Order: sequence, then structure tokens, then C-alpha cells
Amino acid sequence: MKYTIFGESHGMAIGVVLEGVPPALELDLEQVQRELDRRAPGKNSLSTARKESDTVHVLSGLFEGKTTGAPLCMVIYNSDQHSTDYDSIRYTPRPSHGDYAGFLASLGCNDYRGGGHFSGRLTAPLVAAGAVAKQLLAGRGVWVGAHISAVYGILDRAMDDPEELRALAGSSFPVLDEAKGEEMRQAILEAKEAQDSVGGSIECAVVGLPGGHGGPDFGRNAEGIFSQYLFAVPAVKAVGFGAGVSFAYLRGSEANDPFTVENGQIRTKTNLSGGVNGGITNGMPVVFEVTLRPTPSIALPQESVDLRTGEEVEIEIKGRHDPCIVQRAVPVIEAAAALAACEVLGI
Repeated sequence: MKYTIFGESHGMAIGVVLEGVPPALELDLEQVQRELDRRAPGKNSLSTARKESDTVHVLSGLFEGKTTGAPLCMVIYNSDQHSTDYDSIRYTPRPSHGDYAGFLASLGCNDYRGGGHFSGRLTAPLVAAGAVAKQLLAGRGVWVGAHISAVYGILDRAMDDPEELRALAGSSFPVLDEAKGEEMRQAILEAKEAQDSVGGSIECAVVGLPGGHGGPDFGRNAEGIFSQYLFAVPAVKAVGFGAGVSFAYLRGSEANDPFTVENGQIRTKTNLSGGVNGGITNGMPVVFEVTLRPTPSIALPQESVDLRTGEEVEIEIKGRHDPCIVQRAVPVIEAAAALAACEVLGI
């Protein structure tokens, strides 16, 4: 399957066209909506005050509850825009946001309101597409789960077994150690009080993905496929599989995953490789961690440049923004992983 996301943060609607969806899938739209509800804004003091119902509408590709094989188009209408909040930064791009890069790419014709097509709002249709992918994967015994592994240097308990993630699927702040989760929440609220933001990490596992899928070269490499989908999520700045950057601190005797036999199947006793060797899945859960930068839209004064005059200026950003996007990004990362898993499997 291939997806195309369309729309802008303050436009009429946002949505996704998902091509290559197999026909005859009995699509559970309530499950799609539940995934969107996990990501939706305006739920508590940890997220933006913007309130959107994020109700999904299917425009094509579904008939009498089943997919037809035609492009599946899903749309989400916007309703709570404060576009005038962005008038003052039309020609003064926000530092580390997509504003300036988007201005260059669109020859100055970008929709600057709320970040336009570069807004985190555009992750809602990605979640909708991922919800379809999850249902396709479920038919093959594959499931995806994730937890917040870190916020502002506060680490969640290490995941002992991906099965632990099943219990977190309905959580608005999914962590394995609730005490650490409370510390994370306090750090987010402190940043909000200081008119600032914080970043963090999400650890995700794709369980049940059979071995032998992928390849060592460009275009087929399983880690490369996952990374391409994950880096398409705004704010993701790093991806590590298995032990990730920790490999730099290990010897080979510590980093290798010994083989064993469980119930007649070849497995590994550890999974430091994250379920992939040589760019090919090895039958263990595909485990990775993504790092998300702090929200660049903060209320503190920042330095910018007036694109009309070339003069250096100071800006103060208005609008409603998340002091930390990590907790709302969990279903987004799961969605990207589900879409990637479908490509690895050839769905």
C-alpha cells in the first residue's frame, strides 16, 4: 500500500488516500476512530488547547462495510482554527519549524497558518491509514504496541517483553512505570509554565512479523523501510533499532543475540538486534526507539529573520501548541510502524 496525505492545519479538511488496499477487508471504522481519539488534541493540560473531534469520514474505497480495492480516501474536517494567531509570523519563520523550508520549497506560496501542510495536525490522517494497516496485520497475527520511553531525560522502566505493551493500548499516557510517568507529566507541566517545551522518546514493537522478509540492499532493507515511514512523522529526529546507539558501548560478546530453540522454532535469547539482521527480519519482534524533538513553537521570544527585508528580528509566537508532543505521538508512531510492516510483508 502507498499513502498520500493532503490538507493543511487551518484548511477545510485533512485526509489521506491509501492505494493498494486489498479488497474484501471488513473495515472496522470504530477501531479507526478509537486510534484517532488516542491522538486527538485538547484532552488535558499536557496538550494543545485546540479542540477537534477528528471524526473520520470515508469518501471512497469502501462499500457495504468492505474495502473494494479502489483507493481508500478518508477525510477529517477541521473546525477549531485561530488563523489570525499566525498573521505576525507570515514572513518571520519560527526557528526549527518547517516554516522556512516550506517557504523555499513552495516558492513563497506556503500556507503559513498553523504550519500548513507541515503541521503535526497532519498526523491525524496518518493514524487513520495506520489503523487500516493494523487491521490487515491482525489478519496475519501481527500487532503493534508502543510506550513512552523517555521525556526530558526521565526514563521509563526498560521493556522486558513486548507483550507488556498490550495492556497500554488504551492509555492516554502509556508508560510501564506509572511513577516515572508522573515525573514525566510534571516535567511537561513545568515546561508549559515556563512557556517552553520538552522532547522525548517512544519505544515501539512489531510482534509476530515472520522472519525472511526484507533484503540487504536499498529499497528492500527492512530497517530502511521502517525508517522511511518513521522519519515522515514530524519531529522525529532519530531512529534506533534494538540496542541502537548503545551498541557503541558494547563488546561483540555483549551485543550478540545467542540462538536457541523454543517450541521447535529457532529464536534468539536476547533481541539486541531489534528483530532484523542483514536488513531481513529474523522472526523476533521488530523493536525500535524514535526520538522526538521538543515542540519548536514556544511562547518565549526567539530570533528570526524578516523574509521581506532580510533584517534580523525577535518574534513571539501566539497560538495553541503542545508543551510536549510525545504522549500524542504514540499512536502516530504505531501507525507508521504498521504501514511499514505492511510494506515489508508485501501487503
